[in-house]
Amino acid sequence: MTTDKFSQTFTVTGMTCGHCVASVTEEVQEIAGVEDVAVDLPTGAVTITSAAPLDESAVKAAVEEAGYQLA
Repeated sequence: MTTDKFSQTFTVTGMTCGHCVASVTEEVQEIAGVEDVAVDLPTGAVTITSAAPLDESAVKAAVEEAGYQLA
C-alpha cells in the first residue's frame, strides 16, 4: 500500500479577505481526492494535497464556482 501524497500549487486572483479564503477552500475541498487545502491570501497561492494528481480543469471549475479565477 502506498501513502504517497501529491501537492499542487495554483495561484488564485481576486481574493481579498478571510471570507474569500474560506470560499475557495470550501469549493476546492469538494474535489474528489482532496485531503488538504492551504491558502496564502497575500500571494494568492492555493496549495492542494491530494491522494492523486488533480486535473487542473477540476481545480479551475471549483475556484470559479467560488467566484475567483486561476491566474
